[in-house]
Amino acid sequence: MKKVLFTLLLIIIFTPFSYTHAALVTTKPIKILLVPGHDNEVWGAQYGNLKEADMNLKLALTIYDELKNDKRFQVNITRNWHGYTPEFINYFEGEQANIVAFRDTAKAARADIIDKGGFVQGENVPHNPASGHASLVLYGINQWASGHGIDLVLHIHFNDYPRPSSTSPGQYKGFAIYVPESQMVNSVESTKLANNIFIELKKKYVVSDYEPEKQGIIPDQNLIALGANGTLTPSVRSTLIEYGYIYRFGNSIMRHKAYTNMASLTTAGIKNYFFPK
Repeated sequence: MKKVLFTLLLIIIFTPFSYTHAALVTTKPIKILLVPGHDNEVWGAQYGNLKEADMNLKLALTIYDELKNDKRFQVNITRNWHGYTPEFINYFEGEQANIVAFRDTAKAARADIIDKGGFVQGENVPHNPASGHASLVLYGINQWASGHGIDLVLHIHFNDYPRPSSTSPGQYKGFAIYVPESQMVNSVESTKLANNIFIELKKKYVVSDYEPEKQGIIPDQNLIALGANGTLTPSVRSTLIEYGYIYRFGNSIMRHKAYTNMASLTTAGIKNYFFPK
C-alpha cells in the first residue's frame, strides 16, 4: 500500500500541468469592461432614424445582463441610457489633462519606435478617424482599463459603408471581429478570445462579405480601442466586434431578436475562452 501511495505521489509531482488562461490559476473574478461604441454626441452610423450608438448600447446591455449573474465575472459598462456612467463621467472630466498627456506620450513613443525600426507599419482596413471627442474618450478608456486590472475590453459596434443617403440600404452584410495586430503587446490572447467568439457568432450569422473583412478576424494597428500606440497593457485583452451592417437591421422585431442571439453567442465565446471545457 505504501508503495502504491509513493508511486501516486511521484506521478502527481512530476506530471506537467498545462494552464489555459488566467481563469484556471486565480480565484479572482474576471474583470470585463463593455464599451458600447459612440455616444449621444457622436452616434456613428445611421439608417433612417436608427442610430448605431443606440444599437450598440442595447446589445451591450443585453450582454451585460447575461454576464452579471455569473459570479466568475465582474462586469463594468461605460454608459447607459442616461449617458456615460457617473464613474466614467468623473474620470473623463477629472483626468482630462492626464488622458491628453497619456495619449500624446504614447503617440510620441510609438513614432520613436517606428523611426528606430522596432515597429513596422502595415496596411489596415480603412475606418473613419475618431473625432477629437471620441479619441479622448477611447484613450481615456484604455488608461482606465489598464489602471483597474481589466482582463477584457469588449467594444460593441454595428458596421456601415458609404451610401447615397442614410435611408438607402447598402450592399454588404455580415459580422467581423477586429483584434490587435501581432506586433502589439496584447495581440496573442486577444486573438484567442476573438476566435472563441467568432466560432459562436458564425453558428447563426454570416461573416462580412466586404472584401477586407472576409477573413472574419482582422488584425489592426490603428484602432484606439485595440490599444493603438501601446495604450493597453499585455494583460488587457481587447476586441472590437462589428456585429453587422446597420441597414440590415431596419426591422424592429428582427433587430431585437438579433440582440438576444448575439449577446448569447458572445457570452458563450467569452466563457469558452476563460473557462474552456
